[in-house]
Amino acid sequence: MPAYPLGAPCWADATFPDLEAAKSFYGEILGWTFDEGAEEFGGYTQALVDGRPVAAVVPQMPGMEEAGPPAWSLYLASPDLAATAEKIKANGGTVVVDPMQVGPFGSMLVARDPGGVGFCVWQADQHQGFEKVNEPGGFCWAEVTTRDAAAADAFFPAVFGYNARKMKDDTIDFAVWDLGADPLLGRMQMTKDFPPDVPPHINVYFVVEDCDVAVDAVKRLGGQVHFGPMSMPFGRFATVTDPQGAVFSVIDVTTTEGEVPEMI
Repeated sequence: MPAYPLGAPCWADATFPDLEAAKSFYGEILGWTFDEGAEEFGGYTQALVDGRPVAAVVPQMPGMEEAGPPAWSLYLASPDLAATAEKIKANGGTVVVDPMQVGPFGSMLVARDPGGVGFCVWQADQHQGFEKVNEPGGFCWAEVTTRDAAAADAFFPAVFGYNARKMKDDTIDFAVWDLGADPLLGRMQMTKDFPPDVPPHINVYFVVEDCDVAVDAVKRLGGQVHFGPMSMPFGRFATVTDPQGAVFSVIDVTTTEGEVPEMI
């Protein structure tokens, strides 16, 4: 498949204390199957839909128990990881893990924006990233969820070349970023409705066939529902936590309601 352009979301993964429990949960919620995992890469296990990679789940390494609950990590594409690392630092971000080679698959770094939002950057070799998106089980959207919207709005476009537009709505501070075509990412200002112990993060959305059925399954399997289900012009969605603590959203993109908001 063609390479993802600079700044495009290209992959997502999460590390879990109980890998088999994660596979069981996401297999039921999102219809994922899984490859055997690569022992030489710490048991890194790709999730598949129709045999095509859509994400990965990873067993927690010994000694990482104090690292906090699992969290989904979003990878943004770069054709030149070293240059992107310099841009991150030049614009007030922090490179947490320096560029590193991941076998023949590509190279990556881990970073934070000035407001503390964590993200990864991927320079592809054999592994380009998502091979199925915007379909059930696949990635479709992500939102930089931050307490410092101004910092995010300055940092990410400076590093990745995004164009930015804000929603024309006095009740919410929400922006979308693009590379000249369809929107790639959203940016949400965290309000007082977010508990103070919730850190800035990127909320990753996966497509489901029926949001309400998915939410019922989340609850039945021991997860929690934080918001929704709610219908909007782009689909019916809910934000949930899996039983091990990883936050993500599910969305049925075929069930829509209302008018597309004006962007400025």
